[in-house]
Amino acid sequence: MPRDRDPLVVGGVVGDVLDPFTKSIALGVSYNNRELNNGCELRPSQLVNQPRVDIGGNDLRAFYTLVMVDPDAPSPSDPNLREYLHCHHVDTGISAGQEVVCYESPRPSMGIHRFVFVLFRQIGRQTVYAPGWRQNFNTRDFAELYNLGSPVAAVYFNCQRESNSSGGRRRDR
Repeated sequence: MPRDRDPLVVGGVVGDVLDPFTKSIALGVSYNNRELNNGCELRPSQLVNQPRVDIGGNDLRAFYTLVMVDPDAPSPSDPNLREYLHCHHVDTGISAGQEVVCYESPRPSMGIHRFVFVLFRQIGRQTVYAPGWRQNFNTRDFAELYNLGSPVAAVYFNCQRESNSSGGRRRDR
């Protein structure tokens, strides 16, 4: 697929979060049995529970690191908390992995946010430490620190605050 039509490029994920890379493995992410496609829109109420992640291939000896980040935190017009880390798993394989940073469901307060899942192939099982905080995580620096190389897959979706169902305007506190 030409780079100018790659949804990760069009959506600004390549540039804001990742350098250009070549996808080499299938990554499936689904919420409530709804498979994510790059750029799809989901509501926060659909994201309460941790997603199901499926990694393609049949190499049972392969291990992966998965991160989920919000490059638009706290708002797309002023992303001064970029990238906000929503979850982090290591030693993830075809079956299970270790949760290093527990899942925090997306709750954007303003604007349309991109939420990006990035998958890296590990050299083997490795010790990876949780960052001290979730805000200002940097996927590129993280990959360099743990010698992960380029991503092997990524997928993103868009999400924005839901209006309340009463029809009235909600005030932010």
